[in-house]
Amino acid sequence: MTESMSKHVQIGEWIFEIKMVRALKVSEYGKPYSAIANCNVNGDTMYIDGLLAKNAKIFTKSDFNSFNDFCYKMGLKQFSYHRYQNGQSIIKDNMVSSPDDRDSASIILSK
Repeated sequence: MTESMSKHVQIGEWIFEIKMVRALKVSEYGKPYSAIANCNVNGDTMYIDGLLAKNAKIFTKSDFNSFNDFCYKMGLKQFSYHRYQNGQSIIKDNMVSSPDDRDSASIILSK
C-alpha cells in the first residue's frame, strides 16, 4: 500500500484541511450501515469519537486494521478511540503501523 492522501489541498488562494471524517461500516455507499464513527484529526493524531455499532457489535480486529490503514494513508502517527469494556470507560491509544507490517503487532497503550 504505497498510495497516500494529503491532509490538505489548495484550490485557488484557499487551503482546505481535512480535520473531520465520518466513517461508515458498509459494503456500498448509500446502503444501510452497521456502524458509524466520527473522527477528528489534530496534527498527526486522529481521535475516533462517537463509535456506534448496530446491535452492540464489537470493534473487530478487521475494523481496527481499517482505521489503522486509513491513518497510514493520511500520514498520521497515532489514533485513539474510546470504548466501554466490562462496564469501564477505556481510552485506547494506538501507534499507526504500515499495512505491510501487519504481522508485527501495533503498540496499544491504555490510559
